[in-house]
Amino acid sequence: MDMEEGYYFYSYASLCGALAVIVAGWLVYRWMSPPCNTGRLPPGSMGFPLIGETFRFFKPSPSIDIPAFYKQRLKRYGPLFKTNLVGQPLVVSMDAEVNRFIFQQEGKLFRSWYPDTTNIIFGKESLASCDGSLHKFVRSFAARLFGVDSLRDVLLAEMEHNVARSFAAWAAEPEGIEVKDVVSTMIFDLMAKKLIGFGPEKSRKLRKNLDVFFQGMVSFPLYFPGTAFYKCIQGRKNVQKVLKDLLKERLGAPQKRHGDFLDEVVDELQSGPGMLNEKFAIDLVGALLFASFATVSSSLTVAMKFLSDQPSMVEALKEEHEAILKKRAGANTSAITWEEYKSMAFTAQVTNEIVRLSNVAPGIFRKTLTDVQVKGYTIPAGWLVMISPISVNLNPELYEDPLAFNPWRWQDESKKSTLLKNFMPFGGGLRLCVGAEFSRIQIALFLHTLVTKYRWKEIKGGEVQRISEIVFPKGYHIQIIPREESIN
Repeated sequence: MDMEEGYYFYSYASLCGALAVIVAGWLVYRWMSPPCNTGRLPPGSMGFPLIGETFRFFKPSPSIDIPAFYKQRLKRYGPLFKTNLVGQPLVVSMDAEVNRFIFQQEGKLFRSWYPDTTNIIFGKESLASCDGSLHKFVRSFAARLFGVDSLRDVLLAEMEHNVARSFAAWAAEPEGIEVKDVVSTMIFDLMAKKLIGFGPEKSRKLRKNLDVFFQGMVSFPLYFPGTAFYKCIQGRKNVQKVLKDLLKERLGAPQKRHGDFLDEVVDELQSGPGMLNEKFAIDLVGALLFASFATVSSSLTVAMKFLSDQPSMVEALKEEHEAILKKRAGANTSAITWEEYKSMAFTAQVTNEIVRLSNVAPGIFRKTLTDVQVKGYTIPAGWLVMISPISVNLNPELYEDPLAFNPWRWQDESKKSTLLKNFMPFGGGLRLCVGAEFSRIQIALFLHTLVTKYRWKEIKGGEVQRISEIVFPKGYHIQIIPREESIN
């Protein structure tokens, strides 16, 4: 290469390098300053290219308080801010008024949506993703199991028997129990029986695959052997295979009845072209299996921890439930009736505090159908909006001393309407959790059996972290003791 050729070569290389720097700079600028055709975006940071602020979002917080990710941005930007999680631009709402507006405008300005990672885990055709007439059909279909009629006439008695039998087994464990694990088993055994007809042996094998779902939901979506997300996807594949094989077997002999929810699914599929198809049915049943135990088991673990620290609350619960037993004396039934459940006023207040503080929903997602104007900002069409229930449920402007486990706060009639208006442990609007009443009943029956028949003492663990919901990294181990026995 002579001098002239070398000059042109290095000039060309320099030009390419300069162009690459310009393009890279432009891409970084576009990432950090996404376009907004009308108005202005909420304040906030989009984080690093591709990964956004994902790692900061998933960082555990060693407290039951609002995680630092939210608190820092609330202080810096206010209750409405933009960010980017797992490569998706979104606006986070910590504003109770904005949250209500989003729920009210579903189907008009917003539609239900979840991040791609969540859709991968639960299936794009799950209950969370469907809209319009399909959503109404699925809710009415799920109500055959979780609706009030089924809860009152069938599930209430079965759930009480399941709780009583579980407590008796736990009391027989001299080394104690790990609360989250045994409560998950208790609930899942019953729901696997009701949903797909599985007995304990099959249900516990299936649950091992579902246990990894939550870890996958609150982890970076890196699909590589050894990562939480990889294990989650493998668990999903295993669950899908079990449900697919089971459904195929049922469809092969539709006349054989098993007395479970899957019978209803088979009937619907056999009735001809309709709302359900086999893939949708498998995703739906998988989502119901996970939701039925994962959320309530976390809440009840939190309940045990708080009750351990507040003996006066245990006495108040005991007084209410023993009054029910005393009033029932001489009646023809020893089981809790629907009327008795509905009469548990203080238990309902305790339940409110349990679900307020445990906050099982990491976030509630919607997608904008058009540019949305709110609080002087524009959320562009196609963006995700994440409602943060924890930021409302632990807001000191709404809940005095929000980190205190105080069921008596719900007795103040002057504040009760405000509290309830901003109370969203089960979501809100058209998509209020279909299993909300099921969760409340499960908590009430658990507390009833606990305070009337048993005592307990802490053994080890109980330290909490919050990754949106509360988790116990070292578990929470207690010993269950019948009331007639003394605590050593």
